[in-house]
Amino acid sequence: MAIDTLDKVPLLYHFTDRRNLPVIKEMGGLYPLAQLDQKKVKVPAPGGNEWSRDADALKGMGNYVHLCFRSTHPMEYVARQDGRITDTIFLQIHPSVMQFTGVRFTNDVANKAGVESIPIGEAEPLIDFEILYTRTDWKDSAIKARLTQAEKYEVLVPHVILLGLVRNI
Repeated sequence: MAIDTLDKVPLLYHFTDRRNLPVIKEMGGLYPLAQLDQKKVKVPAPGGNEWSRDADALKGMGNYVHLCFRSTHPMEYVARQDGRITDTIFLQIHPSVMQFTGVRFTNDVANKAGVESIPIGEAEPLIDFEILYTRTDWKDSAIKARLTQAEKYEVLVPHVILLGLVRNI
C-alpha cells in the first residue's frame, strides 16, 4: 500500500464483544480465527455464527484478522441483533498493518459468495475515500448507497496484530 494511501486512513477497526478482551490481552493481540482454532483458544463471545465460520473456512477467510475502515460494519449489526455480541467495542488498529506482507482487501463482506479479495496494494482505486472520510449529505440516496457499500469493505491481515498496534485495549 502506498504511503499516500496510508495517510488517507486514520484508523482501521476490528469489532468484538468486550467479553473477548481478556483473551485478546492474554494472547497478546488479535489472531486469525484459524490460528485460534489451532491453538484451541475458546473465544467467549464469537461474532460469527456457524454459517459465517463455515463460509470463512470455505473461502480461506478464517486465515485473516478482519478489519474495517469505519466504526460500523453490517456484520457487527447482525451479530448484535442475533445476540452473539452484546457489548460491542470497535478496537482501533494502526493503519500501518496495511503494509504487512499478504494483506488483502475486499469491497464487500469477505465471506460473501462471489466476493474476491485482492492484494491491498491494488485496492486504492476501489476505495471510496471521499465517502469514508469527508462530510457528505447522507440523506442523498446515491451518497447513502456509496456509504452502505464502503462500510462493507474489509482489510484482511494474515497474522497476529500485536497489542501495540491496538489503540484502545
